[in-house]
Amino acid sequence: MGLRTKFNLLLLFVAVLGVGLFAAAATPILRNVANEEVLQSSRIMMESAAGTRKYTSEQIAPLLAKEMNKTFHPQAVSAYAAKKNFDVLHEKFPDYTYREAALNPTNLDDRATDWEADIINDFRANPQKVEIVSQRDTPMGRVMNLARPLVNKERCMLCHSTPDKAPKSMLKLYSSHNGFGWKVNEVIGAQIVTVPMAVPAARAAKVRNLFIITYAGVFLLLFILLNLLLGAVVIEPIDKIAQTAEAVSMGRTDAPEYVRQGSDQIARLSSSFNRMRRSLQEALRMLGDP
Repeated sequence: MGLRTKFNLLLLFVAVLGVGLFAAAATPILRNVANEEVLQSSRIMMESAAGTRKYTSEQIAPLLAKEMNKTFHPQAVSAYAAKKNFDVLHEKFPDYTYREAALNPTNLDDRATDWEADIINDFRANPQKVEIVSQRDTPMGRVMNLARPLVNKERCMLCHSTPDKAPKSMLKLYSSHNGFGWKVNEVIGAQIVTVPMAVPAARAAKVRNLFIITYAGVFLLLFILLNLLLGAVVIEPIDKIAQTAEAVSMGRTDAPEYVRQGSDQIARLSSSFNRMRRSLQEALRMLGDP
């Protein structure tokens, strides 16, 4: 096996090891970046819903309060306003969802599914928690869920204490079987934003692959340059010295000397070999003289 082959095999090993280490290190980092991007989007959506809820409860609900006994206006309910506001976003981004899931909702469409109920019960068991971030697999791919607790306030008791105290217009619309028996400061549900992770994950993989391709391109250029340098500076001079040495060993004392200019190791080797050759020739000449 020649010197060039050994050198190239070593470079190939370093390249493969480098790509493997880079991929192993970059993958979790880029995955975390993608997760943070999804989480940031989820929090923006959650804050948008919170702003809509606050605006509705503070400015819209008081305007409609006097009419609630005659006609129930869902627009006065902060949860309804938040969901309607999100419906506009949902039209453009159908994979993004916003839910205000409850264990005992007035509107049965808001009843919590099994996994949503687990989140609500987690909030109930751990009142200090203000946010839960989780991931799950769905038929549409992996998604991230951001959840915050919905805590029952005093003003909500006007509609959710007992059926006989609730506005008759609300009972007519939703019946008297659901959404009652709530307690003040009790976690009755959760706001849950669901954001798909496919796009950020694909973007992270694309960035990782781009870096790997760039790394491979740089290494290929380095590989070519090092081979050219190795051939010109090391292999070619050593081949010439070896050819001269082989010729001298075969008795061809007239073989031309290889002279390398400079002060590097190859130049010193060629000078040393030429001196040794001349010394050998002189010794042979002296032995041949009578």
